[in-house]
Amino acid sequence: QVQLMESGGGLVQAGGSLRLSCAASGSMFSINTMGWYRQAPGKQRELVATVTSGGSTNYADAVKGRFTISRDNTKNTVNLQMNSLKPEDTAVYYCKIEGYIYRDSLEYDYWGQGTQVTVSS
Repeated sequence: QVQLMESGGGLVQAGGSLRLSCAASGSMFSINTMGWYRQAPGKQRELVATVTSGGSTNYADAVKGRFTISRDNTKNTVNLQMNSLKPEDTAVYYCKIEGYIYRDSLEYDYWGQGTQVTVSS
């Protein structure tokens, strides 16, 4: 099976920065798209940013120019550098990967446990 381990959340003042990391572990799998999503209290989970295995990125309009997603295919990690944070960025952030399991010849979505990001005004 595939497991995801997230780190890097916390409390920061508006205008500050945080870096989230997510590491995928397991066996007999490869990773296609990796991404970060977030869910604020009372709201639906929403896409923040994704990066394909080829390195193409996609960002939500709300974070463009402030957040940068990157991945290391040799380590199966994906990072989210968050700069110029705003109070409205406060949410639980989730890592998600599209993992292809060789044994099943199928692709599955895997989610991390979530990490809290709180931005104070």
